[in-house]
Amino acid sequence: MSRLKVLADRPRLALGALLTLLLAAAAVVGSGADFTASSANPSNTFASGTLTIANSKEGTAVLTATNLKPGGTAAVGTVDIENTGSLSGAFTLSRTTPVDSDGSNPLSGKLNITVVDCGTFAGSTAPTCGDGDDVTKYSGGTIAQMGTAGHTIGALGTYAANEKHRYEFTVQLDGSAGNAYQGDTSSVEFDWNAA
Repeated sequence: MSRLKVLADRPRLALGALLTLLLAAAAVVGSGADFTASSANPSNTFASGTLTIANSKEGTAVLTATNLKPGGTAAVGTVDIENTGSLSGAFTLSRTTPVDSDGSNPLSGKLNITVVDCGTFAGSTAPTCGDGDDVTKYSGGTIAQMGTAGHTIGALGTYAANEKHRYEFTVQLDGSAGNAYQGDTSSVEFDWNAA
């Protein structure tokens, strides 16, 4: 009797033989001698930088002037501005709308102002204002004109992380201020920004 005839007469035996052949074939295919390799770069970490400003007179006036007289002595004030962040930033100076006690004769229209960058600190040593290395950032206009067309403050420059500058503000009551300005007041806020 042939093997095929035996398998045909005994279906269970045939099924068992077929199953054995399939398992043997799977073992041969699954045990191929393929090369494998792997590599990983775990724990990739990312963090954003910071851009922050330190203002030596945060919350207070850079300068306050009282008893100004037309063409009289100028009032002077300084402020130190530092990039305390970890990123470089483009710094700018702007002002809010002046608040004048006399709407008909606004004192801010007669207060001539100059803003000068005295330079960069060398460690903890402040630059000297008026030493010839100063860079004028705004002059030739009044507080009311400051930031308007033709009287822009302009960019202050790009500060690296931990770079610190001293700025000097000078204000003087214009000689053309007449009696209509006596006893008037004006106030304004100066805002420092970085981007």
